[in-house]
Order: sequence, then structure tokens, then C-alpha cells
Amino acid sequence: MDSGARKKLLIGSLLAGSAAVTLFVVVFFSLGPLVFGDSTTIPGSTVEDRRFAQKFEQILNFVSRNYVEEVDRQKLFDGAMKGLFDSLGDPYSLYLSQAEMMSLTDTTTGEFGGVGLYVNKIDPSTAEKSTEIRDRYVEVVAPIEDTPAWRAGLLAGDAITRIDGDDVDSLTMDQVLERLRGQPGTDVAVSVLRGTATILEFTLRREVIQVPSVKTTWIGEDIAYLRITQFTAHTTEAFDTAVKEFTTKGYSKLIVDLRNNPGGLLEAVAKVGGRFFKDGVIVSTRSRVADESSVFEAQGDQTIPDSVKIIVLVDKGSASAAEILSGALKDRKRAWLLGETTYGKGSVQQVIPFDKTGFKLTMARYYTPSGVNIDKVGIVPHQTLLEKELTDAELGEYRKLLDAKTFQNFALQNPAAGPKEVDGFVQGLKTRGVSLDPRWLARLTRLELDRTNNRPSPVIDLEFDVVLQEAVKLLRGPDLAIP
Repeated sequence: MDSGARKKLLIGSLLAGSAAVTLFVVVFFSLGPLVFGDSTTIPGSTVEDRRFAQKFEQILNFVSRNYVEEVDRQKLFDGAMKGLFDSLGDPYSLYLSQAEMMSLTDTTTGEFGGVGLYVNKIDPSTAEKSTEIRDRYVEVVAPIEDTPAWRAGLLAGDAITRIDGDDVDSLTMDQVLERLRGQPGTDVAVSVLRGTATILEFTLRREVIQVPSVKTTWIGEDIAYLRITQFTAHTTEAFDTAVKEFTTKGYSKLIVDLRNNPGGLLEAVAKVGGRFFKDGVIVSTRSRVADESSVFEAQGDQTIPDSVKIIVLVDKGSASAAEILSGALKDRKRAWLLGETTYGKGSVQQVIPFDKTGFKLTMARYYTPSGVNIDKVGIVPHQTLLEKELTDAELGEYRKLLDAKTFQNFALQNPAAGPKEVDGFVQGLKTRGVSLDPRWLARLTRLELDRTNNRPSPVIDLEFDVVLQEAVKLLRGPDLAIP
């Protein structure tokens, strides 16, 4: 990689908290003088570019002078920029307002005030042309672990229909971000569509969200478990520390959990991917701009021996950088993928700031080692296994329990409840005619107890997590023949 490309990869990040899932890099220059100056000074501009720039200037001047009321030129410019990027028809290429650029700055510092959601929102002008009702809503890509949204039970695939009582149909991504984020300690109410018809109501108390990266634990004495929640500037260091511990304790089996990992830094995932291989391609990017095409290869920094058996857990919340790692491990027959087909985000964006705003533009697409781009397709695991989804009738029953504050009241009255008390509570619910799975009821109760006692949830829940149960079973069985 040339030095220019390296510079552009240094502070790339995922827009966290309430942001669209994306993999991008941030460019270190400002376009201010070029954008606002004479178009003839812009390097590479064509005669046609200059003609359109002159047209825009003429229309801007005419509207600002002749509209029936005095207009704000900044507002006109923001609207024009928004329309420019909307015309690309690419949900990942966006004009970034001052608030969104501030959100990006918050994320690179590692913490912000919010509810802990990665979300995606189609622009209202595009959504209104769609026949799919969910296109009008805010898609929950993934909740961040140990945050208000995660503890409340929001799930990947949920659709937020209202925020603080207001419909989200006409809200832009910028407005969604402003509504969901805010001062820690304040509340925000969200209405969520789950399934085809069930609306769930949640009141989330904003917190300082510290973006996590790597969590580890052991399953028995033989299986190391490592969850990557997203790829940040600190992920490689945390990953290396975890692997050193695993090596010291003599691990021979590894579970890499990428579920609900919405992506992050391209450079971070390329480095982590290199820890699994001696050499060879991890990912490549291709662009019509020559400098944006790169091949990322293992650099001889392998720390996970070929002898270690690996299972990777993925789901529909695994996106972007998470798909790069899982795709490399699958393509190169290094790991067995278990779970469900991933999100399907196969493009790379650059964030280019100017003044207090900026824009995010798709500059390249990424390809797995076998040369496949998974955009809008995702990565299909070797073995599909999904947690059973609730029916509409079961969702209705769940809603009644939430409305009655069933779990919250139990946790408040029994803050020191242990497994025995939780089991007794669940049995009581079953006796009252609640038909939901006892495992699920116990899980919700434990999460509410954690929230009430302000304690982090355990890294894993083997009793509830059927996908993790299957991974343990596979690792302790015969060697997997990876196709």
C-alpha cells in the first residue's frame, strides 16, 4: 500500500451510536477552498463540470435574490448537497451535516451520549417511492452490547416507527441521530415494529456509550471464546492481548463471535485477518480511481496456529468489516461459519470534511479472497442455525409482559435473585398461562436484573444461546471438513 493510502486509513471509523452501518476511511484534507472557489481551479475539472457549476451558481443567486421571503444561503446549499448525493441512489453516499460530523468526532474519541444502536435510514424522498412499508422506518442494524437499547431487548431487524411519539417517515438520518442521541440521564421513547404487525414500546435512558471492541472468556478448559463487537483503532491491540492469553493457557479451539458486529475500520480488520494466516490475500478493494484499489495481504504476523480449530459465529447483524473477516476465513478454508447469512455490505466509503460539514462517498467495493463482492447478498455460513423467532401471537404476549412491567417489577423487588429465584419466577409465569419459551423468559429476567443492579451482562449465556451451544458441540466433536 502506498503512503497516501496508509494515511487515509489511519482514523477511519464506523459512525457509532445511532448511525448507518458502513466501512469507510477518513481523508485528511479539507475541500473548503476548492468547493467555494472558482471551479476552474479544481484539479481534474472538465468543461462540463465548469458548466454545471456556473448553472448552479446562477440558480442559487436567482433564488436567494427573488424568493418571496429572505432565504438562508447555507440552508439552500445544504439542500442542494443533499439532493446531489440522493441522486446517486446509494444509501451509503451521503452529505453529512454538522451534527453528523460531530457524531463522527464523538465516535473517534470512543464514547458519546446515546442509547447504543447502529441504525440505517433510507432518505424519505427515496422511501416514499418504495412499496415496502419498512423502507419508511429506521432499521436497527445491531444493538451495542451492555447499552440501554441492548438491555431493553431491541434486536437486529427491528424497525423504529416513532421516536418520542413522532413518526419517523419524514425524518432524515441526521434528524434520527439528533433524536436518539443526547444528554446522558435523559429518556427517549421509541416504538418498534417487530415481525409483521407487533408494535413494542421502549423507554431508553441515554448513557455515555463507550464503544466496546473485544470480549473474551473460556468455555470449559479447552475452548477460547472471543467476541469482536466492532473494528476500531484499538481492536488489533485488544485482539493480540487476548490471543497471548489463550496461547499461555494452551488453547486448541477458538470461537470467534462476529454476531451483531456492524463493521468498522478497514485497516483494523485487515490486521486482525492477518493473525490467522502466514501470507495471502485478506481482502481487496477495487475502484475506478486507481489510488483507491488496494490488496490487503497477511504480513507474516500470524499468531493463531493452523492447528487451532476455529468456528466463526455470524448473523444478519454481521456487516461490512465483520463480513471481510468471515469471508476471508471461509474462502481460505480456515474456519467453519455457523449462524445465518450476513448483512451484505460490500462497499467502502471515504468521509471528506469541509467547513463544519462533509460528505461520505462510496469510492470502492471490497472483494473476498475468492474475488466475490457480497453487497446486498451477504455471506452464507457453512451451517445455518437461527434462534427461533417469536410468532405474532408470541410477540403480542411479550408486549403484554412489557406493558405490565413484569420483569422490571420482579427485578426491583428481588434485586439479589439468583438462578433458583429466577427459575421460580419463570415457573410462576408458566403457571399463569404464559406460553413463551422458559429459556427466553429466564434470559429476559436475568437481563432485567443486570440492568437494575447496574452490572454488565456476562460475556456469554450458554443456557440461552443455541448457536453458541452448537459451536461448542461441533468443536468437541470430530474434525470439521471445511468445503
